[in-house]
Amino acid sequence: MFFHTLEESIELWDSFSTEVLLPSLPTQKTFDYVLVAKKVDDETDQRSQRQKAFIQQLENKNISITRIIHEDKMFFGLRAPCEMFEDYKYLLKVSDSCNWCGDVNGAVTQATRIRIVDFILHQTFIGTGENLRELLMKDVFETIFCLHERKKQKQLIKKWARWTALCREQPVNDIKCYFGEKVALYYLWLGWYTKLLVPAAALGVVVFLYGLAFFNTSPLITEVCHSNITMCPRCDNRCKVWQLSDTCSYAKVSQLFDNEGTVAFAMFMAVWATLFLELWKRHRARHVSQWQVYDWCEEEEELIMEIVNDPNCKPKQFRHSYLCSSLVLILVTLMLMLIMGLAHALVVFRVVAAPLISESKWGFFIDHGNSVAMMLGAVLHYLTIQIMTRVNRWVSLKLCEIEKLNSFAAAERSFTVKMFTFQFFTLFSSLFYVAFFLGRINGHPGNYVRIARFRLEECHPSGCLTDLFIQMAVIMLLKQTLNNIFEFSVPWLKSCLSRNKAKKLERKCGYCYRKACQDEQVEPCDICKIRDWLRNYHLHHIDAFSLFNEFLEMVIQFSFTTIFVAAFPLAPLLALINNIFEIRLDAIKMVRLERRLVPRKTNDIGVWTKVLEAIGVLAVIANGLVIGVTSDFIPRLAYQYHYGPCANGTSHTHCMQGYINNTLSTAFIKDFNSSGSNLTQCSYRDYRNEDYTLTSQFWLVLAVRFAFVILFEHVVVVFKFIAAWFVPNSPIQVKNDRLHDKLARLKKELCEMKRNRSANV
Repeated sequence: MFFHTLEESIELWDSFSTEVLLPSLPTQKTFDYVLVAKKVDDETDQRSQRQKAFIQQLENKNISITRIIHEDKMFFGLRAPCEMFEDYKYLLKVSDSCNWCGDVNGAVTQATRIRIVDFILHQTFIGTGENLRELLMKDVFETIFCLHERKKQKQLIKKWARWTALCREQPVNDIKCYFGEKVALYYLWLGWYTKLLVPAAALGVVVFLYGLAFFNTSPLITEVCHSNITMCPRCDNRCKVWQLSDTCSYAKVSQLFDNEGTVAFAMFMAVWATLFLELWKRHRARHVSQWQVYDWCEEEEELIMEIVNDPNCKPKQFRHSYLCSSLVLILVTLMLMLIMGLAHALVVFRVVAAPLISESKWGFFIDHGNSVAMMLGAVLHYLTIQIMTRVNRWVSLKLCEIEKLNSFAAAERSFTVKMFTFQFFTLFSSLFYVAFFLGRINGHPGNYVRIARFRLEECHPSGCLTDLFIQMAVIMLLKQTLNNIFEFSVPWLKSCLSRNKAKKLERKCGYCYRKACQDEQVEPCDICKIRDWLRNYHLHHIDAFSLFNEFLEMVIQFSFTTIFVAAFPLAPLLALINNIFEIRLDAIKMVRLERRLVPRKTNDIGVWTKVLEAIGVLAVIANGLVIGVTSDFIPRLAYQYHYGPCANGTSHTHCMQGYINNTLSTAFIKDFNSSGSNLTQCSYRDYRNEDYTLTSQFWLVLAVRFAFVILFEHVVVVFKFIAAWFVPNSPIQVKNDRLHDKLARLKKELCEMKRNRSANV
């Protein structure tokens, strides 16, 4: 009901303002950009002088400027001359990439105008050497934005940016014409990723149901739930012994996610990641070929716009400093050490919290102290992620400033790699500890490893995979749900306030509108002229990171979906459900609630492709280690064929009968100095003799674990290479179309050359 009401209210307002008010006015020229500054009465003020200097520089470039004062703000409407875009069209024509992207009549689209004017604005300097970015930071100008095109905006709302279009195909070509190729490729990639999540989610559900099917018949669950085994205390002195049967529910959850189907699913997801990327490259090739940007060159595009901005410009030289690179490398290393230090702090929190929670007066916390501590640690990890996201962005920006890269595109690539690296370690450091170190470095009775006098955590007798599942489920659910709520609610609240202001403005200027409708010679007042400017001004602010944030969120989700999918087979299903709503949330936010993004031209998702390929490789390694090291798949296999009742092939009982007891060792209570128990012995999870030395079974299981990891990774890597080779990056049809286009262009150039030669003769 909430979204439906929002959709209707915005649609009614857009319809009223577009169809009733705007057409009634005399024809007004469109503007490429709007600058906003606080009105300064003192002309000797430095801010006022810098404003005038910057505006003068723009006028020197033949950009027409309309000044309007509204309340305490000064609005500058900017419109570039047509000659500027004719130069751009000609330079594109003679360039190697030849990627003109105008409309069907060859005219310059508004998206192209905005992109060129945006470049010129940020490459305009005043006498003090300051550019627009520095002037914005010093409050010389308050903000800058390009205008939404009302007609095209309404078309996008009808086709795409509404909840009733939830299951409708995305109009990628319309998105490209309005927001540029960069935004269109993001939604194209997100839509393709969401489609290919369907088979992954379906198989994940099958694996989950497989574990559920043997839920009640599994001898492992029966052995835990009907056990009379007494387990050793989880901490020294204050903790008491406990019964293995008390953790029956934990054992059932472990069986759901740690079963034989997990191995096949992990292998499938590793190959799926490669197929997804290869099929994406083909999907992208079809569209960028259709958009005529297949041969687009980022460096050449920037040079063309440099010439359009200043015909006497000089190219920015490439630079490299070993000193700066070394400094950046050292600072990145220190930052990663800080992030991993925070992961260790979370470990300490769980180590300290578990025994304290177990001492509480509530029975539930006494019995499930370790599980509650694990969940609290996951929530604290999520809060740490939110804080470190802002810190990581600030550090990444500073590191890019140290590098002093020669172009915006190069700086964007460098920032993307650094920001993703920091975010990846922030999110996954704690998960890597839970997956590969939890319960393996805690020692044994009489020689426990301690932090701040507290013993390290131990795995449950049913395995360590459930702890990893809890961490992933809490972080993934919190991150996706809360992030979407905050991302949408803030622009929506600001949009509600802007609509109230717009209604007041409408009532204030109603007479002026009616007068202009009756007599076209009557000039509307200044407020009427900038009514559309004010509507855009009150929308939610966007910056260069708006699209980056969306990409980062989805790539991090892709990491969760592939890297530790062996511990959480339902991760693809959660990702699929989230993405179905994510597409419409982002669309509504971008089209209705936010200022218009500057249309950017590109033919790929850039460095994100390399990042996704790296995640695919890491997924093979991580899933192999999760199954081989974290999961109980290998110990169960060894028990079934070497130590269990079916080892000699003559047993009539279940082959896994007695497995839980086989994984437990016996310790003496006196080694803990524990009070409150008359027992002399207890059990703990490990393969040790009574003198705490490792058994031969431990070394056999360890050898099989390493052998499985090596075999798993080699087999999956071979499948990945075969998949990458088997699926070409570009469809044959695209290659043939490009060949015909190049031939037609060369023939056209030859005809024009002959025609000019004949005219000269």
